[in-house]
Amino acid sequence: MLPPHVRSAFGVKDVEPRPVVWAGRRAWHCGDVLIRAVPDNAVAAWSAGVLDTLQVDGLRVSRPVRSSDGRWVIGGWAASRYVPGTLEPRYDAVVEAAMRLHAATVTVLRPRVLDDREDLVSRSAAGAFGEQRLQLDPVRGGSCYDEIAALRKPVRVAPQVVHPELFGAVLFDDDGVPAVIDLVPCWRPKEWAAAVIVVDALAWGGADASLVQRWSHLDEWPQMLLRAVLHRLALHAQHPEGSTRTLPGLERTAALVRTLV
Repeated sequence: MLPPHVRSAFGVKDVEPRPVVWAGRRAWHCGDVLIRAVPDNAVAAWSAGVLDTLQVDGLRVSRPVRSSDGRWVIGGWAASRYVPGTLEPRYDAVVEAAMRLHAATVTVLRPRVLDDREDLVSRSAAGAFGEQRLQLDPVRGGSCYDEIAALRKPVRVAPQVVHPELFGAVLFDDDGVPAVIDLVPCWRPKEWAAAVIVVDALAWGGADASLVQRWSHLDEWPQMLLRAVLHRLALHAQHPEGSTRTLPGLERTAALVRTLV
């Protein structure tokens, strides 16, 4: 339940909270404010600080809301303005939204919250880029991972602040204008973040293979796709809910990417 003192801190104590699922996440709708529990206070505060002033052409941004004492996070809860929209399988538009977002974040300095980070996403991305050797369960994706990791080649693309989890996190309004609701920090190339969306769309979203070719103009595209598949395979193999039942889509995507590198 949403604690009363949190509602009060974010200025909506007199609004009856309504539980909602917003871009696949649980939140409490309080008038024009959404309040949600955050897994990492430091990351949530950093994200709010960036999104507070970030301007992105052609993209709506859910602006963070400060508490009455000026904080972005209160006891593990953060708030932002409600932006209308629904999740839709507009995968090219999601990739385009990612490129617009990352064009705006290119000047954002690498956040200190990433220093010495050892969460599942960071570890999987480090493995995908060959910075860390991972021992993965062969049945849950490790065998496929090892096979395509051997095809990895050096790349020349610059890292920057990107959001690595935009698939299923971009909302579209009635006019088709996209919106982002938060910014999960990762220090990787923007082309890789786009490739992760494409891999997710192919593996789990029912996208057709032509999606791969439509973004082939991006720098180092085959190798970015390869690293995106490696990242997802590593996440799958290490995730407690990963199993042989959830692997076939990734294996099909890996087979497609292998033909490109």
